[in-house]
Amino acid sequence: MTTAMRESALPLPLVRRGKVREVYAVDDARLLLVASDRVSAFDVVLDPPIPHKGTVLTQMSAWWFQQLAGVVPSHYVTADPDAILRDVPDLAPHRADIAGRAMLCRRTEPLPVECVVRGYLSGSAWAEYRERGTLAGEALPDGLVESARLDSPIFSPATKADTGHDENITFSQMQGIVGRDLAERLRTASLALYTAGRDRAAQNGLIIADTKFEFGTLPDGTLLLIDELLTPDSSRFWPADRYATGRGQPSFDKQPLRDFLAGQKRAGVWDGDAPAPALPAEIVNATSVRYRDAYQRVTGDALPTFG
Repeated sequence: MTTAMRESALPLPLVRRGKVREVYAVDDARLLLVASDRVSAFDVVLDPPIPHKGTVLTQMSAWWFQQLAGVVPSHYVTADPDAILRDVPDLAPHRADIAGRAMLCRRTEPLPVECVVRGYLSGSAWAEYRERGTLAGEALPDGLVESARLDSPIFSPATKADTGHDENITFSQMQGIVGRDLAERLRTASLALYTAGRDRAAQNGLIIADTKFEFGTLPDGTLLLIDELLTPDSSRFWPADRYATGRGQPSFDKQPLRDFLAGQKRAGVWDGDAPAPALPAEIVNATSVRYRDAYQRVTGDALPTFG
């Protein structure tokens, strides 16, 4: 199996190191985002990393940024390693470290909120509905079941956390953070992106149950879509031919390792704090296969290889 990268170390100023990505400054107007193969669950970064994961996240995001460019503009410039090296020749000795997993982007001021859109009742949305009959603080009809399709997609913002867990907030709370006008723009953009992405994925037999978007602004106030877009780390993808309400759905994400860790908790082997138990080879392989399968199902092509 391809060697996995836990973190990158490039000869550029490091802006920040997130849960998955390192962000480097190229110049005042551009950033280089490098997706590692790190993987987390239950708010803990796990070992070993998952081969191909960073390439899947970068290349799938690049594909979506191009597909949805007419809906909302983004920070995306290129994820082609040859184009990146032409623009940033100092990275030539590090081609193996960036090929496939690096994305050149316009630099923005990131906004401090996650813009979540939910088209189906799953995950934390299902938990909130069961407890209070609401989603994002807004009442939903009685009698809904797990994985039910919502009549209209619902905008469900959250706080943004580099470590720990994002917290769901109401739209009113979001207005208090970013202002009323910008909150309205973010909601409109997010719903348009989700609708376009949902309809595109449906052509390949996939349901996008929910997803999160991140946005930033240019110095002139232009709003751009940033970070990643409609990947297994930011979205729930379900196979349409296996969809049924009233239960959880098979998905293309980190479920094998979540199941493994949950079993370790039940057995009293792990208390939920870092460090987590090392992932067995079969779990690492199964998770890698799921990420690559997600790429192929979304784009219609096998994950490219980069020399």
